[in-house]
Amino acid sequence: QVQLVESGGGLVQAGDSLMLTCVGSGRDFSGHSLGWFRQAPGNEREFVAGIDWRSPSRIVYADSVKGRFTISRDDAKSTVYLQMNSLEPEDTAVYYCAGSNRYSPTLQSTVDWYNYWGQGTQVTVSS
Repeated sequence: QVQLVESGGGLVQAGDSLMLTCVGSGRDFSGHSLGWFRQAPGNEREFVAGIDWRSPSRIVYADSVKGRFTISRDDAKSTVYLQMNSLEPEDTAVYYCAGSNRYSPTLQSTVDWYNYWGQGTQVTVSS
């Protein structure tokens, strides 16, 4: 199984940018789909962005982050990134990266489809 470790979270002001990094170890995840999720206090974990293993990769974003966030992956470094621009207080949450070795013809956005997860990194956006 792949182990994932996120980093890059922090406290920023509205309008600022952050880049989250998620490094995988243990097994090669080059053939896996990868995603970023977030969970705010009292809320369910929600999909943010996903990228599959194809070349070129298929990418999906939640409507709430479309145009502001960019997901990318570097399989040579076993790393997936989430560049977050124009951050808003509503983006405050714990951000998790996740991976799935399951096959699907389309990129999935449900929590249950991803079968390994990182521990999360806190992102706080002040107004």
